[in-house]
Amino acid sequence: MMKDQAEQQNKLMGIEIPRIMIAAAGSGSGKTTVVCGLLQAFLNRGVSLASFKCGPDYIDPMFHTEALGVKSRNLDLFFCHEEMVKYLLCKNAEGADLALMEGVMGYYDGLAGKSTDASSYDLAVKTGTPVTLIVDCKGMSVSIAALIKGFLEFRQNHQIKGVVLNRLAPMLYGDVKEIIEKELGIEVFGYLPVMTDCSLESRHLGLVTAKEIGNLKEILSRLAEQMEQTINLDRILTLAREAPQISWKELPDSRGVSPANWGAYPASRGDILARQSPFAGLEAPSMIEASVRIAVAQDKAFCFYYQDNLELLQELGAEIVPFSPLEDPRLPQGISGLILGGGYPELYLEKLSCNKSMLADIKEAIGNGLPCIAECGGFMYLHEMVKGTDGNSYPLAGVIAGESYPTEKLTRFGYITLTAAEDNLLCIKGRQIRGHEFHYWDSTNTGAGMHAEKPLRKTAWDCVITEGNLWAGYPHIHFYSNPEAAVRFIKASRDTSLKQWDRVLKD
Repeated sequence: MMKDQAEQQNKLMGIEIPRIMIAAAGSGSGKTTVVCGLLQAFLNRGVSLASFKCGPDYIDPMFHTEALGVKSRNLDLFFCHEEMVKYLLCKNAEGADLALMEGVMGYYDGLAGKSTDASSYDLAVKTGTPVTLIVDCKGMSVSIAALIKGFLEFRQNHQIKGVVLNRLAPMLYGDVKEIIEKELGIEVFGYLPVMTDCSLESRHLGLVTAKEIGNLKEILSRLAEQMEQTINLDRILTLAREAPQISWKELPDSRGVSPANWGAYPASRGDILARQSPFAGLEAPSMIEASVRIAVAQDKAFCFYYQDNLELLQELGAEIVPFSPLEDPRLPQGISGLILGGGYPELYLEKLSCNKSMLADIKEAIGNGLPCIAECGGFMYLHEMVKGTDGNSYPLAGVIAGESYPTEKLTRFGYITLTAAEDNLLCIKGRQIRGHEFHYWDSTNTGAGMHAEKPLRKTAWDCVITEGNLWAGYPHIHFYSNPEAAVRFIKASRDTSLKQWDRVLKD
């Protein structure tokens, strides 16, 4: 390992990260509203922030980043082993005064709805993070204490250090706080009254995106102002600073470990990149080093990305080039790879279908061998047709034969482990990558290049079209569950770039 890589590893192997998790008794308790309000309140105080979302959700991190200017990442103990999750936490929170984590679902809700694995609780315990429990108090008073007691007694190592009472009438707060602290011996950090004008609208995939709420800044400002009055922000910050140092195990040289198991046998970022350089063995013609420019669809229709995925590609040498299938007439010039992420293409089918030049450009580029990853919404976009909720079918890119169509419920929802049925753009046959599915649309052509299995369930199916330079399907994947997939994509993109240079030199 090179000296600078060793220094980076030593720097990150054990550091102090002031951190706290905001969790809740269940979905709909106000976690995102409280987290966004806290982020704004701490930003107003000049606190340097990093934010995280437990689990696979895309939209909450988008809120943190787009609405507040705070970088946000996912921490997911199904996608990544404990040591990798702790590494990603340290990497992305380094230098911050406070790392604020938003929990997922109910605090103890984990894999398959029958385990605490990969739950908010699991993340809090494995990262040594103190927890503030949000309790939705609508329709309760003394019963609030009984609910909290259940969470405190369900697991001895619960990590819950305090509570915030949401949607509580101000006239009840003093009495309820006294009951909770006297009966349970746990601190109440404050409350939020009912604030109907500050709710964050929901849709079938959760919250609307930050860009769709026109008065978002006003909402956040009102939340922060209210929190300054009724929540002990100083106590929350002090609790975060009391979190123990976080570290992860330094593993011996693991060159013999299958990349499919990197999630179980992680190493430092420097070691991974050093031993799996995407440029190893590649020689650019005539001393010209070909660039790797990856076009990434980023607009209102395509906006679901794990930022760690994109940053890993950048660390492997790629330049990320954003573009809009909605607004741009053509793909960016000089690209050597393409990523079409998830999002809400079903809301913009007519506009997407009318952008004929972009559709033709994408079909031609993929047909000519451009490496392409298309996930969920991006997969739908590549179909010949996509049917809208209006009953009309809209012609789209035509790369994939068949039609994507709406269903009445979530289809194949949840975490999955994907095993390659054959060598493909991202995986060698038999190797695995983890991801999840969350979609209300299905397809007449879902592919069979990967075999998907749900954790802790006897449920499996084939999916993903893996044909040469194309990897397209409903699953969203996380590169840190198998970084080899990112390396393979970069290598394929670099090969494309080198071929482009060959043509330039011959001309």
